[in-house]
Amino acid sequence: MKRAKLTVIGAGNVGASCAFWAASKELGDIVLIDIPDFADKTAGKALDLAQCGPVERFDAKIVGTADYDEAKDSDVVIITAGIPRKPGMSRDDLIQTNVKIVGAVSEKIAQVAPNAILIVVSNPLDAMVYTAWKKSGFPTKRVVGQAGCLDIARYRTFIAMELGCSVEDITALLMGGHGDDMVPLPRYTSVSGIPVTQLIPKERLDAIIQRAKMGGGEIVKLMGTSAYYAPAAGSVAMAEAIIKDKHRIFPCAAFCKEEYGVGGYFVGVPCMLGAAGVEKVIEVELNADERALLDSSVAHVKELVGVAEGFLGG
Repeated sequence: MKRAKLTVIGAGNVGASCAFWAASKELGDIVLIDIPDFADKTAGKALDLAQCGPVERFDAKIVGTADYDEAKDSDVVIITAGIPRKPGMSRDDLIQTNVKIVGAVSEKIAQVAPNAILIVVSNPLDAMVYTAWKKSGFPTKRVVGQAGCLDIARYRTFIAMELGCSVEDITALLMGGHGDDMVPLPRYTSVSGIPVTQLIPKERLDAIIQRAKMGGGEIVKLMGTSAYYAPAAGSVAMAEAIIKDKHRIFPCAAFCKEEYGVGGYFVGVPCMLGAAGVEKVIEVELNADERALLDSSVAHVKELVGVAEGFLGG
């Protein structure tokens, strides 16, 4: 049986953590790619990870490089490349820079791995997924963004901390954009089948939701840098569902046209991931308040994409 091939673009904290989680899960052979200036460091990280194999008992060919030819015929490509927003940098500045980076990466991947499925992690997420789609020319079902898996992990973690129960017993759902724009759905959140609204008072649940929305900022304040273990874990969970054709349902930035009346944008919605990529967008019933929050989130996504389109040339 042919071993799967997973390429990670960007060998920084998130990218290197993606490679680590993927190797530990034995998802296949791994290629870690960064810019030529970091070629030696990338090769070193890959070699270091490969040397974990005898200890952790996983088998994988792991390559670190600046050469996109090594990504040839990849099954899944995780794109983490891009820069974080820096002091004094406007949102438009960030989008302009990362549109160029993600756009160039997507074009290169389309050349060497034309049948790959793209998982985009770069920020601002919703605009970068759109950029990857436009520049790769891939069908929408083969381009998806990772944000919801991270946001929902934070949401579930804080609920478990509040209740003192296992995170494994918590099932939750959220939609919309990343971070401040996310739309948690307490009606669809349960603990071992028990609605969370029966276990946590509304004011405490509202505080938990707010903490989940601001989860990235909390990490930055504590560490001085963006999170990387959890974003990588969420990305690799998506890759595993695709590589193993597991048909798992995750909140992902998927292309929606008629769905939820979005009209042709990538937004966070529950969707089924399998060998074909995004195999189905699942529409859940929303009440008036939830609908209003989602519409507001989608409006912000459209605004971000509008800025990105200006740098894409339309």
